[in-house]
Amino acid sequence: MSQETPVELSMTDLRVVTAYAVACAHGVLDLFEQAKPDDDRPRIAIETAQSFADGARRSKALRDGAWSAMRAAKEARESGHAAASEAANAAMAAAGAAFLHPLAKATQVKHILGSAAHAAHAHELATGDPDAAVDHLKRVRALATPAVVSVLRRYPAAPLGGGRVGELVRRLDVSLRGNA
Repeated sequence: MSQETPVELSMTDLRVVTAYAVACAHGVLDLFEQAKPDDDRPRIAIETAQSFADGARRSKALRDGAWSAMRAAKEARESGHAAASEAANAAMAAAGAAFLHPLAKATQVKHILGSAAHAAHAHELATGDPDAAVDHLKRVRALATPAVVSVLRRYPAAPLGGGRVGELVRRLDVSLRGNA
């Protein structure tokens, strides 16, 4: 049984990462709301995550928001709204960012960059253009503060797998670490 190396992670670090994830998700919320105007679950997840980033307690409301946004994503995908589904997944990832674990596992990188990658994929699906995802990654790269990059660098590089979203996570990871 392997023991994971602990990562130094403060509540301030969690708030900074969550604020970044919220900024990434907020940019695609309209893609979800255009397809599902009566479903506020992704918006609630983002608002709850923003409250945490602004200083509220890390609470069950964050987990509930993430689960609700994930269900909204599933329902959007099942009804043929792929871009809306990815936008809801970005909201789910924003709420989940508050639960980044202090263990040096590559899988934790998705807590930091998952919202950005899902948002980039949402743009790609909405436009049918892979360059839209790349352009979006450039925009969200600019949103990453030195504090976000500092937290990211405490973890191993993003793992392989995860389909297109995993590919986008890895691309942004390499870029933010200064290797691209």
